[in-house]
Amino acid sequence: MKKRSGINNRIIRINDEILREVANIIRSELKDPRISKLTSVTKVDTTNDLSFTKIYVSIMAEENEKNEVMEGLKNASGYIRRQLANRINLRNTPEVKFCIDDSLDYSTKINDLLKQVHDSRESEEL
Repeated sequence: MKKRSGINNRIIRINDEILREVANIIRSELKDPRISKLTSVTKVDTTNDLSFTKIYVSIMAEENEKNEVMEGLKNASGYIRRQLANRINLRNTPEVKFCIDDSLDYSTKINDLLKQVHDSRESEEL
C-alpha cells in the first residue's frame, strides 16, 4: 500500500469519513445548548491501530464560550463514539478526543500583524 507522509491511504479514508460523520452529528443531532452552531470540524487524526482519534474543532466564539463548547463536546464524546460505531464499519471504533484548532485565530492574528507592517511602511514612504 502506498504511503503519503507516513500515513497509509486507509487511515486517510477513515479520517475523512470520521470528519464527515462527526460534523453531521454535531450539526444536526447534539442538543447540548453549550455547543455552538459555529463549531466546525477541521481535521481528524486517527492512530494506525484505530484506538484513538483526535478531532480538531474550530469554534467561532469568545474564549470562555470556547471552553463551554469543549466541555459539551467532551460530555458528548461517548454518544459520538456510539454513533460512529453504527455508521462506520470498523473492527474497532476509536476513542474520541476533541481538541481546539486555533489555526484560524492564528492566521487572523498574523494577517493583522502583516497589515500593521504594511500600513507603517506606507506611512514612512509619505
